[in-house]
Amino acid sequence: MRRLYGAGVAHAAVMIVSFVLAGAAVLTLGVDALWNPDRWWQSIAVWFIGAAILHDLVLYPLYSLADRATRPTRNWTVRQVSVRQHIRVPALGAALTLLVFFPGVLNTDDTAIVAATGLNRDPYLERWLWVVASMVVISAAVFLVRVVLSRGTPRAARTESEQR
Repeated sequence: MRRLYGAGVAHAAVMIVSFVLAGAAVLTLGVDALWNPDRWWQSIAVWFIGAAILHDLVLYPLYSLADRATRPTRNWTVRQVSVRQHIRVPALGAALTLLVFFPGVLNTDDTAIVAATGLNRDPYLERWLWVVASMVVISAAVFLVRVVLSRGTPRAARTESEQR
């Protein structure tokens, strides 16, 4: 299977289930629901294709370059615990939540949101900042716990992945 397909059976099963769910969603909503002729930019099809193009052709190369640029010449470690992952995870979380909630965070025109939900966007920036701060604090706490726990573990007993 791996030689023919290129991945394992579990990957093939997940892909099949994903396509079945996508097909079921299109059948349930109807093809007409994928396109909004009044406001084309609010169409599901436009957002799906735009997200795929934006991610694959713009964002992926950008964050790959940013990741490569931040790769240190020597490994940043404290007692054999890598600092890099504890910086990358909250940064990625902040970027993804900003990407998802950017109209609210940047406080753009909220007439459509108020009409659809009855809620305004006033607390978005503050809540996004709290979420980002929480991710940074949790990452720092996990890092400190890993450093403290690594002090008692003999160096030879640690796995290779822990030493990166």
